[in-house]
Order: sequence, then structure tokens, then C-alpha cells
Amino acid sequence: MITPPSDNTLLRVASLRTFLILGRVSNLPTLWSNCLAGWWLGGGGNSEMLPFLFAGVTLLYLGGMCLNDAFDVEFDRQHREERPIPSGSISLATVWRSGFALLAAGAGLLFCCGTITGGLGLVLALCIILYDAIHKAIAFSPVLMGLCRCFVYLISASTATLGVTGWAIWCGLALGVYVVGLSFIARRESVRGPLPRWPVALLGAPIVLALLMNVGDFRQAAALLSLVLVLWIVRCLRRTFWTNAPNVPLTISGLLAGIVFVDWLAMADAPHKMGFALIMLFAGALVFQRFAPAT
Repeated sequence: MITPPSDNTLLRVASLRTFLILGRVSNLPTLWSNCLAGWWLGGGGNSEMLPFLFAGVTLLYLGGMCLNDAFDVEFDRQHREERPIPSGSISLATVWRSGFALLAAGAGLLFCCGTITGGLGLVLALCIILYDAIHKAIAFSPVLMGLCRCFVYLISASTATLGVTGWAIWCGLALGVYVVGLSFIARRESVRGPLPRWPVALLGAPIVLALLMNVGDFRQAAALLSLVLVLWIVRCLRRTFWTNAPNVPLTISGLLAGIVFVDWLAMADAPHKMGFALIMLFAGALVFQRFAPAT
């Protein structure tokens, strides 16, 4: 005889799902691939720092997602009633407290990796708060989103043996431009109106940089990974720009998962085992999106 789940069990399951949706955890694999890429571009090594790096950046991200919903509560009540706060799944006060607590914990963990890493973590936390506070009101707010992802590269590189190298900065900027492009497209997700096409050009920034920075034996790998990224971008955009029934959320979810390919392109000279890890993270992002929306 099968015993039905208790009310407490159902409550815990509901709370877990609320947290998964609130934290947009389906994007975490892309954040972890950012950490790997930044760390690799900083020379690798110092592997004992990686647990603090991954945990700290993850908490900063989750805190930022909580504050994003807290700041957007009035917008969500009008346009996205299914979000956790408008739906009554969690209180606004709890989200505010959780968001700032997670940011503080994340920044604290990054200081375990050193003063520079911790300082960069504080700057990232401030950028996250600023973005969450103004992104609905300021047209150029996607630039702040891209800057946040760029800082993940710099934070990760600062934990490695060479520190924040020139390539870590350039690749972080290229990733940032890619994120700016998808963020401008995403701004039309909940608002009616024509979809802008110019942000599509920004998605190609990592490809241009990779083809310029990789020479000799690494050019072939960069070209192959660039082709993979192009095909994935086209596949995602087709669902919005080349169809009679545009699906912006599906396009954005795909482009977010594609961040893993951007990271792989940044580390085209990495050994095959790193490539395998990135493939697993890409697959993880797609699987997680089935349970928690990416946007």
C-alpha cells in the first residue's frame, strides 16, 4: 500500500520549488562555467580556492535574483502574476531579507580567496543591487547586466596563479557584450511591441574576439567552437525572429544556456577534460530549465 505524502512533505516540496523559481537556478550552470573560464584565463592553479569561488559567486547570484523580484514586485503584479511574490508563495519581506543576506554571505566567502577577490566581489554586489533597482526604468540597464557577468570573469581570474590577465579582461568584456545583446532582446518578453534586431549583432562579440586571439594550433579549435556557437544562436533566434508565433522566453532561455559555449570559446586552448565539464554544464542548464524558468 502506497502512503500518500504528508502535508509537511508537500509544504517542503512547494517551498523548494518557490526557491528554485525565485533564484532562477537554471542559470547557475552558466555562472559556474563563467567561473571556470575566468579561472583558466587567470592561469589556473590554486585549486583550493575554487570551492570558495563557486560558493561565493553562487550566493551573490541567488541574492541578486531575490532582490530582482523584490524590486520588480509592482511590475510582476501587473504583468507576471505567476512569479513567487505576486502569487503569494513567499512574502516580500522574506525576499528582501534573503536577498541581502545572500549577498553578504557571498561577498564574505570571496574574501576567503584574498583581498582582491573580496574587493571585486563587493563591486559585483553593488552592481547587482544597482541593476535590480533601476533595470525597469533605465534603457541602458542591460549594460549593467553585462558588466556583472564580466566581473565574474575578473573575480575568478583573481583566484588563479596569474591573477587578472589581459585575456581575462577582454574575454569578460566579450561575454558582457553577449549578455547585453540577449538582455535587450529579453526586455520585450513581458511588453508588447516590435522586437529590436540590432542587439543580435552584439551576440557575435565573443566570436570576433576568439578568432582574433587564437592563432596557430588553437585557431582550428576556435573556428570549430565559433561555428557551434553560431549554430546555437541561430537556432535560438529562429524561435522569435523567423516565425509567425514569436516565443521570446524560449529564445532567451536558449541564449542564456549558450553562455556556456561563450565560455568554452574563451578557453579554446583548454584540455579536453575541461570541454567535457562544459558540455555537462550546458546539458545541466537545459535540464534545469525544465523545472525552473530561466527568466
